[in-house]
Amino acid sequence: MAFYQAASWQKPALITFGIALLALPTVLTSFDQAFYIGFATRVLIFALAASSLNLVLGFGGMVSLGHAAFLGAGAYAAAICQQAGINEALIAFPAAMTAAGLLALVVGAISLRTRGVYFIMITLAFAQMAYYLFVSARAWGGDDGLPLNGRMQFAGITMSDDRTLYFVAFSAFTAAMLLFGRLADARFGRTLQAIRENETRMAALGYPVFRYRLLAFVLGGAFAGLAGALLANLTGLASPNLLQWTQSGTLLVMVIIGGVGYLYGGVVGAVVLLLLEESLVGVTEHWLIILGLLLLAIVLFAPKGVAALFRKHHG
Repeated sequence: MAFYQAASWQKPALITFGIALLALPTVLTSFDQAFYIGFATRVLIFALAASSLNLVLGFGGMVSLGHAAFLGAGAYAAAICQQAGINEALIAFPAAMTAAGLLALVVGAISLRTRGVYFIMITLAFAQMAYYLFVSARAWGGDDGLPLNGRMQFAGITMSDDRTLYFVAFSAFTAAMLLFGRLADARFGRTLQAIRENETRMAALGYPVFRYRLLAFVLGGAFAGLAGALLANLTGLASPNLLQWTQSGTLLVMVIIGGVGYLYGGVVGAVVLLLLEESLVGVTEHWLIILGLLLLAIVLFAPKGVAALFRKHHG
């Protein structure tokens, strides 16, 4: 797998993409399609969650099947904050990131001492433990989940309006992607990718391999927690289903079809998968079969992901 390097066309393309995202709510409203603002918000949230996994998988080479645990932890942390009387997102969202990051620290400190399939199984085991913990916690709703009493406020402005929540999600997504881009180009990102390529050699050169991998794992978990807090505000519920291994699988699929190791691979994967789901669900009750065939075609014709295919055609 090659080292990440920003293409010359990437910056102007991203600026154009950002402007389009900023204008999207206005465009949808003008065409009387305001319903899709909620869908666009969901895409941004899952793009953030998938990108946080891509930091772990694509740049760190760590195949985690427990990433949804951090997504769910963030959602529950936000809901618990509101339950405790904290309705300000500027407090609840950092709390969600902290809770998810601490969980990732515990999981990573144990699982990163193993390799290969053992690492995968330990992350999966931790995620399932977290799932059953929240299912059995009656104080937090048990298997029904913990509902929010309306959406939170952001800097005193309520997010009950879909447009406001969209712009908050857009801001969080943009900040995260800028940070991931800086990390990928910085010494940390280069070292992390070198560890992914040849861990033994980097350890022999004196690099603290475990610390680099653990930091990436914690960062990925923290930003997944932020995505979870946003998702809880979008849906109005912190559900234990967010911690299910199937949710981890969905995030993994997003990264794979988007492009593992490409900065915007998780974003592309989230857009492709969620758009396909939204387009097919109303066509037939057997839409999952069609979705599976389409995903299979994507993997066969773009084995390195859609983002890699785009990069190939644009240099």
